Amino acid sequence: MSQLIIEINREFGSGGHEIARQLSQRFNLKLYEENILTEIAEEYDIDPETLKKYDEVPKRIYGSRTVKGFSNSPADAVAHMQYKFLREKAAAGESFVVVGRCGEEALKDNPDVVAIFVLASTEFKLKRIMAQGDTSEAEALKLMQRTDKQRRTHQNHYCVCKWGDARFYDMTVNSGRLGIDGTVDILEQYIKARIAARNNAEPEAE
Repeated sequence: MSQLIIEINREFGSGGHEIARQLSQRFNLKLYEENILTEIAEEYDIDPETLKKYDEVPKRIYGSRTVKGFSNSPADAVAHMQYKFLREKAAAGESFVVVGRCGEEALKDNPDVVAIFVLASTEFKLKRIMAQGDTSEAEALKLMQRTDKQRRTHQNHYCVCKWGDARFYDMTVNSGRLGIDGTVDILEQYIKARIAARNNAEPEAE
C-alpha cells in the first residue's frame, strides 16, 4: 500500500484515543484528532477554541437554516471543514490515523482506509473514566452516556455510515476483552494483513 489511513471511531471510555495513539506510533503515522481544529484555525485565521465548541456535537435544529446549499449552523461549518481537511490530506497521498470526525464517511471511497470501531462493556468504560480523574461512578456514567449520544447524533446526521454499525467498518472490536495493549496487537496484525493483501493485488510495474 502506497498509502495507509487508519480511521478509529469509538465509544467514550473504550480507549479509542489510546489505541489510535499506539497504532500511530507502531506504523509511524501522524495522528489527527483535536489537532485537526488547530490546523484548520491557522489556515482560516480563526480562534481554535471557537471551533472546539462545535466539534463532534449535534447540530442545533432551532435557529439553523440552509439557503441554496449554505447553512448558518456553526456545527455544519466545523463538520465540513474537517471533512475537507481529511479529503485533502488523503488526496495528497498522506498516510495518517484519524480519531472520529466521520473519517469513515469522508474517506469511504479510498481503498487504503482501514476503519475500526472500538467498543467495550459499561463496567470497563466506567473503570477507565473514573481512573482518569476524580469522578464518581454516577458522574462517569452520565458523562459516558451524554458523550456517546452526542457522537451518535452528530454522525447519524452528517453520515450515511451510521455510528457503530459494523457494516461500515473493517473491524468492530471490544477493547475490554484483551485490554488496550492486547487490542492494539490484534489490530496491528489485521492492518499488516490488509497491507499485504493490498500489495499482492496491485499489478507489478512494467
